Amino acid sequence: MNLKRYKSTLAPVLRIGAAAALIAALAGCVGTSRPKPAELPPSVALMGIKQAWSIRIPAVNFPLSTIVNGDQIAVASGDGVVVVFDARAGTELWRANVGAPLAAGVGSDGKLVAVVTANSELVALEAGKVLWKERLTAQAYTPPLVAGRRVFVQAADRTTSAWDGQSGRRLWSQQRTAENLVLKKPGVLLAVGDTLVAGVGGRLVGISPANGSSRWESPIAAPRGTNDVERLVDLTGSVSRQGDVICARAYFASVGCVDTSRGALLWTKPAVGADGVGGDDRYVYGTEDSGAVVAWRRTDGERAWQQADLLKYRILTAPLAVGRSLIIGDATGLVHVLSREDGSPLNRLNPDGSAIAATPVLAGNTVVVVTRNGGVFGYRPE
Repeated sequence: MNLKRYKSTLAPVLRIGAAAALIAALAGCVGTSRPKPAELPPSVALMGIKQAWSIRIPAVNFPLSTIVNGDQIAVASGDGVVVVFDARAGTELWRANVGAPLAAGVGSDGKLVAVVTANSELVALEAGKVLWKERLTAQAYTPPLVAGRRVFVQAADRTTSAWDGQSGRRLWSQQRTAENLVLKKPGVLLAVGDTLVAGVGGRLVGISPANGSSRWESPIAAPRGTNDVERLVDLTGSVSRQGDVICARAYFASVGCVDTSRGALLWTKPAVGADGVGGDDRYVYGTEDSGAVVAWRRTDGERAWQQADLLKYRILTAPLAVGRSLIIGDATGLVHVLSREDGSPLNRLNPDGSAIAATPVLAGNTVVVVTRNGGVFGYRPE
């Protein structure tokens, strides 16, 4: 069995009891440590960037996804503190504690905020107060989607559900056949027009938000191998959207794009990475397990360029494409600013020395970076 590709992420996860023993056994088999990251060249400053503000939250020790609505940003800490702030000045709008550690979040429409606790409770907040809490059928690792005055959730048992945003009443619930293992990582859940688009295994699925019925399915990757671990395939992390076209990553398998207006797969290409993708109107950008940064042409998936050596063996976030640059977080605590044209270095930032906890996001003209130590930093071009 080829375990090499799982060495840096043996956090896939447990849906049934037997999975725990399987993961424990595999962890014992994987004795090879990750190679030491390549030494970085001296920092360059070909693009001027300044820190505009910073705020503090408690430590972020869960797989955070930061949500942006206009100039408003919602973040959360692992112990259940949820904070909403204005990215223009870095001013805090409200802060609340849901009273339990978090497993997934944050989802928000700019008014209602939703998170999932480690004990499988869906929690909705508004203006700093908890509106309601409801028990889910299973743990969830994908942030809830808040849209159309409803909260949508995808749980690890492949149940997708919709909840009334104000009352917490469950509107509908649909379950699909679940695999023995799923990833303990954020998956794909977003709205495109009047369709709820979710990652289910290696497929993008179009769902009616009114009743949960399936409209279309499009495979980005298919299970392979002879056991549960080798057959594990999930869509993971951030996606790149241009109009109706969604491009996403299948964990350690491929990157592909789907036209959600008709549920048609446009292309899929092999790719070995664990986090999502970013993009613009020309390219889809991703980081690989080797530390390579890759740009695929959005039209056909052919590789436009690859930066293979600069960040070799570093554990990287998905890229954020902004202006002429890509912003990429690093588990060593650095933020790399690379050229969108060829991946060459433009600048390097060190927010507070702790690992970057989530893919950087853009709010207005401010790039927002969150660290494991709970630092939230706003950066702007000089």
